[in-house]
Amino acid sequence: MDTAPDLAAVARLLADGTRARICWALLDRRAWTATEVARHAAVAASTATEHLNLLVSGNLLTEERQGRHRYVRLADPQVADLIETLAALAPNRAAPVRSLSGVRRHEALARARTCYDHLAGEVGVAITDAMTERGLLDWQQGVRLTGDGAVWLAEVGITLPVVRTRRPLVRSCLDWTERRPHLAGVVGAALCRHAFESAWLTRDKSSRAVTVTDAGRAALSAQLSLTL
Repeated sequence: MDTAPDLAAVARLLADGTRARICWALLDRRAWTATEVARHAAVAASTATEHLNLLVSGNLLTEERQGRHRYVRLADPQVADLIETLAALAPNRAAPVRSLSGVRRHEALARARTCYDHLAGEVGVAITDAMTERGLLDWQQGVRLTGDGAVWLAEVGITLPVVRTRRPLVRSCLDWTERRPHLAGVVGAALCRHAFESAWLTRDKSSRAVTVTDAGRAALSAQLSLTL
């Protein structure tokens, strides 16, 4: 009997362009209403509902109901990592540049953005490289947090969740724009959370893009000798 996981089932879910766009949009970690999903995907509400039902039953999305409203989000960080990794492997489709604001939005996303709950883009990869150079991460047999890395987290004030989950402590996520790994997993999420709480980063209100503040540049320089 073939006991291999049914990878084709997941592939079929994401092989549809509309469902792929929905999952990509949900990387912002917000809970979206079905109406918002339909508007973003430019499909009828009934069509969006069909796609959402498939994604929920396939365990890529989870849903919550509040009164008459239905909210959907990515099921967990592993799904987010999968979407970002597939995006990095996918061929680039050159979209026509329609406005200067559109160019700036793309550049901002490539510079620094959130990938679900961790940091991605040029800045995310640079932080991962700097942690590696300082010996905080080791890549000899897959990425792992070193003893020095654990000490560094404590010194910076980055706390990890007390409750254990199935999520790896550290995980590499292939960056969509840089085509190189950035740090994900529990540590990646904790680092990103600390950066926001310490005002190292500010969020863009209309996208996943983030901006490194003056305080953030100073902190990254002091903690990782990283110049942005």
